[in-house]
Amino acid sequence: MEKEHNLVPEDKLWKRFLYRIIYRSDTKLGQLFDIILLSLILLSTFIIMMESVPKLDKRFHLTFVVLEWIISLFFTVEYMMRIAVVRNKKNYIFSFFGVIDFLALVPFYLSFFFPVTKYFLIFRMLRMLRIFRIFNLLDFMNDGYLIVRALKNSSRKIYIFLLFLIIFSVIVGSLMFMVEGGRPGFETIPQSIYWAVVTVTTVGYGDVSPITPMGKFFAVILMLAGYSIIAVPTGIVTAEMRNKRQNLEKICEQCGNEDIDDDARYCKQCGKKLA
Repeated sequence: MEKEHNLVPEDKLWKRFLYRIIYRSDTKLGQLFDIILLSLILLSTFIIMMESVPKLDKRFHLTFVVLEWIISLFFTVEYMMRIAVVRNKKNYIFSFFGVIDFLALVPFYLSFFFPVTKYFLIFRMLRMLRIFRIFNLLDFMNDGYLIVRALKNSSRKIYIFLLFLIIFSVIVGSLMFMVEGGRPGFETIPQSIYWAVVTVTTVGYGDVSPITPMGKFFAVILMLAGYSIIAVPTGIVTAEMRNKRQNLEKICEQCGNEDIDDDARYCKQCGKKLA
């Protein structure tokens, strides 16, 4: 959920009015503003995708440019208004949504000097995350936080797994280089490692394949190993999510802290005795 920042002083009523429209969705104007914002994000994304199609860009180039200017200027004004109506501007600027709002603008202005950067405007889709707040889908957002926390807590195990996977792919790739004897697709060890990674992840582009009987034998072993290897990170994250969901039942009634250890008797954040 997007954090609410400190309001401006009481004598700045116009700023309070704008704050309620921009940051809240409990008024008709606030809901209308959010719906317009989301619609423009979708329109901007659609324009960026259509600009990558040569025939459409050639036919509607001027229309695309004009619409992108209008949308980008709207987002620029909106971003400055978000900064203007909060007391603690630093909190918003460096918050999750503040950084996303800024990144949604930078590519447009960079495109004046580096035209190809305009396609980075696709990052505006990240602003769609506000839809959870706008339509009061907080349960969905909490589930999202659960997944993020599970991934974060599983990161060390996943890093170790990736290290093992890299070592495994290098060894298998080197073996295939020797077995295939420099045949097409296996001319070098890096090329053979590429084949090993594609095979062990079960992607299988089909652009490179072994020819010798021994090479095909190694390929079969690697394909079968790929299924079990992919299951490892899935199991790690799933187990962590299950533990996290169980731990959510342990919430400090005083401060709302959810990071409670299984054997904890007191809240690590406020010190209150847990039930």
